[in-house]
Amino acid sequence: MINASTTIKQIAKELGISASTVSRALRDNPRISKATTKKVKELAEKWHYVPNPAAMLLKNNRTYTIGVLLPFLKEEFFSMAISGIEDTLMPKNYHVMVSQSRDSLEREKMMVNSFLASRIDGLIASVSAETNHYGHFKRLEEYGIPVIFFDRVPRNYESHKIKSNVTYGAIETMRFLADKGIKRIGLINGPGNLEVSEERLNGYLEATMKFGLKTSQKYIKSTNLTKEDTEKCMAEIAALDELPQAILTFNDYVALHAMSACRKLGLTPNKDILFVSFANLPITSFLENPPVASVEQFATKMGEEAADLLLQCIENKNQMFDYKQIMVDTELRIH
Repeated sequence: MINASTTIKQIAKELGISASTVSRALRDNPRISKATTKKVKELAEKWHYVPNPAAMLLKNNRTYTIGVLLPFLKEEFFSMAISGIEDTLMPKNYHVMVSQSRDSLEREKMMVNSFLASRIDGLIASVSAETNHYGHFKRLEEYGIPVIFFDRVPRNYESHKIKSNVTYGAIETMRFLADKGIKRIGLINGPGNLEVSEERLNGYLEATMKFGLKTSQKYIKSTNLTKEDTEKCMAEIAALDELPQAILTFNDYVALHAMSACRKLGLTPNKDILFVSFANLPITSFLENPPVASVEQFATKMGEEAADLLLQCIENKNQMFDYKQIMVDTELRIH
């Protein structure tokens, strides 16, 4: 039968060592010998010792809980990022609490307030499609809670950011299309308030000039990332007198929604119009007709980097406002 009331003092008394030694051993403190650490952990497991969160909070002023706020858990990119976050934080005895904004600014604010009430030690966030101001995140910092943004990072807002080099990825994707002899390329981008949307657009425009490609404002659309709005964007492009030969999309999901719209409009994706995208999600490998190329953004690596930086800010509060930007390389994958 599990004894939930086992304490560090009881373990210490049984082993004839101090309570502080037991505490350090349970946290793998290098000051404690491996032999002692092994004995402590074996007895703790035998007695079903469970750390007391309230006691930890009183002693360390920490809850060892990290909030993670994402647009949608159903998106494979974000589930991969969570794996990287958990793999980094859990060995340090942190619990990860995940919430979804569902691309709603109001829901995002609610989740931030909920995290604040839960006394999290830090937050890792990817902002919603509607987010155009960031006062709710600043409020966390005012309470001494560091915030790390990744992937969908705030635009024109000073903060810690983990980003993938999407501008370079966009240029390389356009180079791939230009090398195939394609001259007319469209863009279905994300919301303009997202920095990653601006970076995709910058790469697209730079590439059109660099490779002598034809573009038009009519070829450039922005979606709010819903299936309905993406299909609307695709329908507007399909109605043009001169169709683009290829379309670069914000991510694989936008590509798939746009391809679905093409079929409804009597066009054959990757025959009448080629599609290239971002994220290179594993799920696309199961599709009969995936985008012809996609930019790998290494979501798991981004999650690891975000968690590492957050730990640094928690351990050293002086780093909290010494904002850093970490760039994760991208790589074009041709399908």
